[in-house]
Amino acid sequence: MSGPQAPTAVAENTPRRRRVTVRGVVQGVGFRPYLYGLATELALAGHVTNTPEGVVAEVEGSASAVARFCDLIAAQAPPLARVESVHHREMPAVGGTAFTIRTSRTGGPARTLVSPDSATCADCLAELTAPADRRHRHPFVNCTHCGPRFTIVTGVPYDRANTTMAGFAMCPDCAREYADPADRRFHAQPVACPACGPRLRLVLAQEARLGDVERADPVTESRALLEQGAILAVKGLGGYHLACDASNQEAVALLRRRKARGDKPFAVMARTADDVRHLVRLSPAERTLLEGRARPVVLMRRRPHPSYAPGDLRPAEAVAPGSPDLGVMLPYTPVHHLLLGLPGDPDGPGLLVMTSGNLSGEPIVTDDDEALERLAHLADAWLTHDRPIHVPCDDSVVRVCDGEPLVLRRSRGYAPLPVSLPLPVRPALAVGGDLKNAFCLGAGRQAWLSAHIGDMDDVGTQRVFERAVEQLESITGVRPESLVSDRHPGYGSVGWADRNAAHRPVVRVQHHHAHIAAAMAEHGLDGTRQVIGVAFDGTGHGDDGAVWGGEFLLADYDRFTRFGHLAYVPLPGGDAAVRRPYRMALAHLRAAGIDWAGDLACTTACPPDELHVLERQLERGLNCVPTSSMGRLFDAVSSLAGVCHRAGYEAQAAVELEGAALHAPADDTTAYDFALHASQETRDGAVRADPAPVLAAIVRDLRAGVEPALVAARFHRCVTGLVHRMCARARERHGLDTVALTGGVFANTLLSSACAATLREDGFTVLRHHLVPPNDGGLALGQLMVAARATPLPTD
Repeated sequence: MSGPQAPTAVAENTPRRRRVTVRGVVQGVGFRPYLYGLATELALAGHVTNTPEGVVAEVEGSASAVARFCDLIAAQAPPLARVESVHHREMPAVGGTAFTIRTSRTGGPARTLVSPDSATCADCLAELTAPADRRHRHPFVNCTHCGPRFTIVTGVPYDRANTTMAGFAMCPDCAREYADPADRRFHAQPVACPACGPRLRLVLAQEARLGDVERADPVTESRALLEQGAILAVKGLGGYHLACDASNQEAVALLRRRKARGDKPFAVMARTADDVRHLVRLSPAERTLLEGRARPVVLMRRRPHPSYAPGDLRPAEAVAPGSPDLGVMLPYTPVHHLLLGLPGDPDGPGLLVMTSGNLSGEPIVTDDDEALERLAHLADAWLTHDRPIHVPCDDSVVRVCDGEPLVLRRSRGYAPLPVSLPLPVRPALAVGGDLKNAFCLGAGRQAWLSAHIGDMDDVGTQRVFERAVEQLESITGVRPESLVSDRHPGYGSVGWADRNAAHRPVVRVQHHHAHIAAAMAEHGLDGTRQVIGVAFDGTGHGDDGAVWGGEFLLADYDRFTRFGHLAYVPLPGGDAAVRRPYRMALAHLRAAGIDWAGDLACTTACPPDELHVLERQLERGLNCVPTSSMGRLFDAVSSLAGVCHRAGYEAQAAVELEGAALHAPADDTTAYDFALHASQETRDGAVRADPAPVLAAIVRDLRAGVEPALVAARFHRCVTGLVHRMCARARERHGLDTVALTGGVFANTLLSSACAATLREDGFTVLRHHLVPPNDGGLALGQLMVAARATPLPTD
């Protein structure tokens, strides 16, 4: 028996060596120390290093130990790591007894991924609060499991020299931790302490041009300023916030006026999720989002009549006037924890407004000198520091719908993680839309969505866009061979693509087709079968020159057919109708043949002179582009029902209409009904959904004394019914049973949930967004996929 076993024993004892390449988010997350520890535990020799293509290790030892090393790489990876692939190949054994971490290699194409910024971990927070720890109250405590990543990266591989920490020399204590394999700061690139920086600085408005004034404790003075009602500009990970005491009505109102915020809700920051339980309906899924590493702003339903116990936080009315939701985030940097107060600190503001440091519509401020200038009329003081921000990155915004995350703004904590693609794409840059812009780089089977950029009608935002493109190209190694844009000729993103094409082709993609393609892509559909795409939003350039937005498309990545849409109505004055929903209500009433009677709220909301001009404008068709927008219909109904007549921020009328519907009696099941006109009756061959019967029924209800909440709920039910009827008709005619719900209107969770439930009850498969926003923040992903099919990869 010993004879046959001998070759196996010899093979096992023969040293084996493998070269292992690990790709994904594997730099800046403690991956080399992790592999060092794993190799040491398995008694393997060799080395590991960072390279532009990922983490590369060579390991040598027994065959079983080498195999075990390869098996465990992904299974036990560090918390912030995301292993995309592990490739290994055999190499000749060279001998050796030690395993080392080598200096990073440079050169070659970048194929590794950079980690998003991550909230302060429990271990670092414990050090922050421990009086005996050398990092007690240090505003920049971090380790391999937390802290800044994406926003400080200047190049790859991810090493201190390629971050904005390059200018901070490590003190002997930090250097010792950095070199100790047993320490969790082993090769933690942003490692810092009070001895080696960075450092906080508080600048008062009257000192902004007088140079530095040294303060023993900038945080304590900042907390005192907040308690006194001051507005503080606070430098964060990806830009400046404007902060004030959220319980102080005067301070919040002042910030709202200074920022030209209108009625748009502010987000608030609380110490813990339990601190806001009396304010919102906190579900387990929402708690998970609040307390996770990404730490987004989480939109949660407000309790209509919260009961306050002694000591409960009470936000001012000016925080989120008229909103059914409250946006809450928890501290994600040591500075935030210090501002809200550590255990044992004197009482201070327990709830802070935290909003981006800019005027509405402008890009977030990241540069210190620029902050002193651009925020001078907004802030009373600046709590800043000397670690530069390389990449602007606003807070992410997420809500929960039917127990699943619904990302509304994908930025800090998520960017620049890639989205896996169901089909390979040529290297391309999709530039997105104009509102809520985010662009997308793609190559092979990966797509990198940028952090939130903003509205592209601002010149400053376009400059930020350009810098962000350069930065994302540098860390991904993607060199676009083509550009992809919307078909709207007036979009700033379209103009940018044309100016920067540099002889590369620019592919135009229809707006709503891109929305549907984005939903298909994030669900892994390969496009071999069409879906019924329900694309509801406020504005999108239609192929017939109209403003589309209430669309039922039969689509794959190659093409789409317009199966149905809302009936066209005039959009009087373009953006003026968006800002003044009563104009949209009056336009819809006129199209439906309903008089502008004086007992209707939308009529009385319109000033008499404007009413006269609007009537002439609609009669003559002056500056009245036709629109099929569902978003504008929500605006119209909101004003007609007396809920919202003037919009101070995007979608305010629709948001408040959703909020009103939440207060309707649960036993009412009435729904209004659209009229459907068959495709043979319409000029474009599509089924036309006419809202005239809906509007007539609403007017009858209002004159009968029906409350706005009931009108709002019945309208939501009628839109749900329309989606079901149209999808059933499409299935009957074309045999399709998968529905994609997309577009900004489906940020409305009341509508999204009802549509999904009704469709599923009838046997449909329903696709909804979870990874990318349903609004224009996810548009670029769909553009990329459609363009990839327009220029397919060659087949072997």
